[in-house]
Amino acid sequence: MAVQGVVEDRPAQVGLHGEELDLLARYGTRRTFAKGSVVVSEGDEALAFYVILSGAAKVFTLTDEGKEIVLRILGPGDYFGELTLLDGGARSASVMAAETCELLIVPRAQFAECWTSFPQICRNLLHHLSSRVRQLTDELKRVASMDVYQRLATLLLELATRQGDRLVVQHRFTQQELANRVCASREMVNRILQALVAGGYISIEQRRIVILKKLPRRW
Repeated sequence: MAVQGVVEDRPAQVGLHGEELDLLARYGTRRTFAKGSVVVSEGDEALAFYVILSGAAKVFTLTDEGKEIVLRILGPGDYFGELTLLDGGARSASVMAAETCELLIVPRAQFAECWTSFPQICRNLLHHLSSRVRQLTDELKRVASMDVYQRLATLLLELATRQGDRLVVQHRFTQQELANRVCASREMVNRILQALVAGGYISIEQRRIVILKKLPRRW
């Protein structure tokens, strides 16, 4: 059963794998972070480049009122910390282990050496960065042009990975986290999810959202 939705083409996942990761591993060390551990904090000095080897981490920021806004969920092959190493600025967001995860940590000096010694890593990181900028632009367009349901449906499709004939959102998002991602209230997200469950479009299994069939274009 092919599962489709509001957007027909889901964006390709980008990250570091294979040869790139092997090259970076020469310059870094591995470290395990328990769930809930803060890896870097917003405003910190940039000291290293990080690659997720296993597990998951969330990138987030806090509003002036202390409200947490989750920007991204990162999985194996994803990385963070490159922007501040390139421009010399402070960390623009915090990163916390969403579950136990193992990271490859490449200190700033070693990252610069690797960048110089292996131009292909430089090119690929810039390619990945361009893809992120494109995705951010698409997200801004959605906020401006889509209603809450359409933004939520599109987000679920982007977060889901295929398992057999189903699409599964692996990370156990709270309704508030989903609401923050789509600029909506938790109550509205709750109503939409309940309606999708009642219609047989999704199921929630062990707090994971499973997309069972094509999501309606309108709610």
